[in-house]
Amino acid sequence: MAGTPVSVEIPGAAELAGARVAVVGLGKSGTACVQALADATEAVVSAWDADERALEGVGDVDERGAAADPAALAEKALAWKPDVVIPAPAVPEVGPLFERAARAGVPVWSEIELAWRLRAFDDGRAAPWLCVTGTNGKTTAVSMTEAILDAGGLKGKAVGNVGNPAVAEVSRTDGGAAGAFAVELSSFQLRTTRTMSPLASICLNIADDHLEWHGSREAYWRAKARVYERVQAACIYPVGDPSVQRMVDEADVVEGARAIGLALGVPSAGQVGLVEDAVVDRAFGPDRFREAIELFSLGDLAQLAPTGADLPVHIVCDAMAAAALGRAAGVAPEDVRAALRAFRPGAHRIELAATVDGVRYVDDSKATNAHAARASLGAQADGTTVWIVGGLAKGGRFEDLVADVSGKLRAVVVIGVDQEPWKSALAGIDVPVTYIDPASPAPMDDAVAAARSHARRGDVVLLAPACASMDQFASYAERGERFAEAARRNDGPH
Repeated sequence: MAGTPVSVEIPGAAELAGARVAVVGLGKSGTACVQALADATEAVVSAWDADERALEGVGDVDERGAAADPAALAEKALAWKPDVVIPAPAVPEVGPLFERAARAGVPVWSEIELAWRLRAFDDGRAAPWLCVTGTNGKTTAVSMTEAILDAGGLKGKAVGNVGNPAVAEVSRTDGGAAGAFAVELSSFQLRTTRTMSPLASICLNIADDHLEWHGSREAYWRAKARVYERVQAACIYPVGDPSVQRMVDEADVVEGARAIGLALGVPSAGQVGLVEDAVVDRAFGPDRFREAIELFSLGDLAQLAPTGADLPVHIVCDAMAAAALGRAAGVAPEDVRAALRAFRPGAHRIELAATVDGVRYVDDSKATNAHAARASLGAQADGTTVWIVGGLAKGGRFEDLVADVSGKLRAVVVIGVDQEPWKSALAGIDVPVTYIDPASPAPMDDAVAAARSHARRGDVVLLAPACASMDQFASYAERGERFAEAARRNDGPH
């Protein structure tokens, strides 16, 4: 945090009065932006999408239009002469909309940027934001943070990339208004977020992902690094990760903000760390130089371990991150423990789907990149895993991943349309590999059948695809559901 100290800007709805705002992409966040602009501002709004049908649910806007071709859509939206463009997260940084907006000098905002500008104030105070990004673990850490905030009486609300648009929640002033926000942020959202000033932030980890969207590793890193800009109290980071450490070192923050390390070992002053089986706080207590305050034990997370497996290290890291964010917001240690002890993960995250003939079928469909798949396989015993992989590779390569996890494997089953990167990565592996025909009308059924033929009693069939799902499924959730359904057709006792 050697950057220049900054002050907190408080832009609001008034600055948008009369402004022409083009919302491009009418998925969940885009639709929420149109609604928020109508409800909270006097902006003139237009709505644009690749699909004409998406425009049917949009309310009263100044202009609307559709074009399947990205260049044509960008041309239409910018021909309307907007003062600001708000694209959907799926609109790539290297695509025609960003390029033409930059050429025309039109600012591009994320839904998160709009949400920050529209947040509600009560007696001059807005609900604080506790922000989480990273290549993996974001949703779990944000959900844990929400639970910790609730346990501490702060009425927490998880928003952002977790699936609940921030812009739909932050301007509320009714009885459902949150007292603090746990905000999950993707690199797509951070890339065009400019004035956000969180109370505390963390980047959990960073590995190659979404390179086809950003265009380069450096652009992806720069987007993630924005999570630490203008932080007010705590830049939380994993000790031993030089890439994230560099983000913190270069961040421009509010004067007085501190760097807080998370250590998987005995913590120094200014860190949260692990002493035997206890996670302790030497960062937020009244005497961090001489005192460590216990926040929770690994036993408090026992319910998060996959059946028959050890507690994964990445779950411990997520819990430490959430605990540190909660402590930055003033949550008491006993409330941190109570929240984590009661916490249950979301679906499709190392979730036992079925047990058939002594073989466990584990759904980790949320593992959409190599980093997440590596963590998932790391929780399995050597030589016992039949691994179902594949999907949209997003420009990724898998040689390093396969080399790292090969000792865990009994066999590999490859699904999806991007099979060439897998053929290269798996070329020299000494276990059976089955490739499922991309044209199959039931690829997951075929994959589970192939996996079953390789598995032995005591083994795990693990769906940890390391790829996105949209080539053959509507979402990672649908992919996980198809896996669970196929596994359960011959389900035995769990």
